[in-house]
Amino acid sequence: MSAGVRVSKYKEWSFFAFLCISLVFTLFPFIWMLSTSFKSPGEIFTQTPTFIPVQATLDNYRNLLQSANLGRSFLNSLVFATGMTILSVLCNAMAAYGFAKLSFPGREKIFALLLLTMMVPGQVTMMPVFLILKTLGFLNSFVGLIIPGIASVFGIFMLRQFMQAIPEEILEAARIDGCSEYRIFFSIMLPLCRPVLATLAIFSFIGAWNEFFWPLVIMLREDMQTLPVALANLNGQFNTDWGLLMAGSVLVVVPVILVFLLAQKHYIKGIAAGGVKG
Repeated sequence: MSAGVRVSKYKEWSFFAFLCISLVFTLFPFIWMLSTSFKSPGEIFTQTPTFIPVQATLDNYRNLLQSANLGRSFLNSLVFATGMTILSVLCNAMAAYGFAKLSFPGREKIFALLLLTMMVPGQVTMMPVFLILKTLGFLNSFVGLIIPGIASVFGIFMLRQFMQAIPEEILEAARIDGCSEYRIFFSIMLPLCRPVLATLAIFSFIGAWNEFFWPLVIMLREDMQTLPVALANLNGQFNTDWGLLMAGSVLVVVPVILVFLLAQKHYIKGIAAGGVKG
């Protein structure tokens, strides 16, 4: 075996070992969380931690469903994440289409200015947005929770890059046949952009599902709390039931994992295509 082949094999095994170590560090907290959710309080605080529960129990899940109004919180999170995903994908796609395929004065300058807003932290605009929503009477409502976040500069940028790779001849042929811009957008552009739209939908759903601070600020009533906020309320001031908290964490994580697994093919394809400019 030549020296070059040995070096190549060494690099391959080094890369494989690095991936395995990274996988262990990534998955270990999730596996430990799942394991702890099936443990009794006595087993959780034993001096010799056990990775696999000695006596698995569902008491933490039973107590979780009985002690907290998680059914309502789960529904609130589902409505919030679903509404945010649908409106965000539609709004960002329409804006991206305008920046990619329509000609109007100052298009590039407006887009550059839009990109500059990514440098502004969300905390800077949070208080003004809160005061506006309070004045309009949108506190404790899904309208106030969803509307401020549907326009995403990152989403517009990613969709614009993908749309620019679509040949202009397709749109010109549709215009010659008498199609309006709305017909072109909904009947031609959206089907062609399906992979990147799926990617943006995953980003939007996961981001909305895991959002904590904004629902905490807007949803002041307990019956309007989302799942992450309700989960945070399980922390006691002087004592924390870690089994209960881990069971709640499992309920929060499982829907996100399922969404990603169901759409991972489109996600990978969209990530690969979204940054390519034709």
